[in-house]
Amino acid sequence: MAHLTILGTGNMGQAIASVAGKGGHTVQLLGESDLATAVTGDIVVLAVPYPAIADVIAHRGASLAGKIVVDITNPLDFETFDSLVVPADSSAAAQIAAALPESHVLKAFNTTFAATLTAGTVGPLTTTVLIAGDDADAKSTVAGVFTSGGLDVIDAGSLKRARELEAVGFLQLTLAVNEKVSWTGGFGIAA
Repeated sequence: MAHLTILGTGNMGQAIASVAGKGGHTVQLLGESDLATAVTGDIVVLAVPYPAIADVIAHRGASLAGKIVVDITNPLDFETFDSLVVPADSSAAAQIAAALPESHVLKAFNTTFAATLTAGTVGPLTTTVLIAGDDADAKSTVAGVFTSGGLDVIDAGSLKRARELEAVGFLQLTLAVNEKVSWTGGFGIAA
């Protein structure tokens, strides 16, 4: 079984912890007040808003070396909900990978809402988590954790695909904010 540390105690952090727990994995859930608490997981999920990533890396970057780091952020302009705030040829995940060169950085969970993770479904479909990253073993490990928790997982390709995942996440968030889709809904994948 895997041991995860989830940095962020909001809806997404709690939903990801719940799914991992359903699969029999252990979870350390850390919030803002836990800065003095050591990260113990081999898989670390960054379940914080994109603007908080710089602080997380500043405070915990050294402790993330050698670990699988899962970026769930959508780097959008939270004032306007009108654009992504990373360069067009990059992604939040790519920037995190550059800042954490000794970690195995993956992109995942940014195209799902907390409610669909907790329910395990999007409408009649099993919730699907898309994962992008350059380390096949890290992707396989993370996929195993979440398939054991009842979700479907699709390998979306290299970390370069994080940009497209972030665009999909951006679209889904803007649709929800504008009440075009429900926060309990989302995109589903039928094979």
